[in-house]
Amino acid sequence: MRTTIVLARHGRTAWHHGNRYTGSSDLPIDEVGQQQALQLRDWAIGFAPDALWSSPMVRARQTVAPTAEALGLEPTVDARLREVDFGSAEGKRLVEMPPAVAAAFEADPVRDYFPGGEDPVEAADRVAEVFAEFEGGKVLVVAHNTLIRLLVCRLLGLRLNDYRRLLPALGPAALVRFRRENGTVGLESYNVPAGLETP
Repeated sequence: MRTTIVLARHGRTAWHHGNRYTGSSDLPIDEVGQQQALQLRDWAIGFAPDALWSSPMVRARQTVAPTAEALGLEPTVDARLREVDFGSAEGKRLVEMPPAVAAAFEADPVRDYFPGGEDPVEAADRVAEVFAEFEGGKVLVVAHNTLIRLLVCRLLGLRLNDYRRLLPALGPAALVRFRRENGTVGLESYNVPAGLETP
């Protein structure tokens, strides 16, 4: 049985424009993000997913809403798809963090994740649980930057500690496509804008 899973990062928010950590902070998408949500909808019409899944965070639900309306599908909202909580870094840029904390995080963001934040290993565990539940057909999932990068590392057998180095970018509303067949997971594309991805 073949399963195609496409993970979309949500559209842009005001904090993303300034590259501020927006983990557990529940911000809406901005005007650019709204246009990105429409681009995702236009792509998804051609992709024709059998199911939609979404993080419960408002930026993800706003991003998936035009697609859900166009396709007549009700998204499954799952708390395991929420973004990683960045603790003391929420709302801040990396340069605004104490130098020692920033340096430790840059050297190993899993061992030295931000104070008060979520353990990235636990975040990878919860999103991998969701991924394992997809069985057959085509699934579109709207989730978050760091969570998706952790999942990519987990599925490809890469060290979680290297997620920022190996996967330095995932643009707003960009797509990551996996296929699973006969127990094997393969990465078909990464960080492709919805307007450029083949459905």
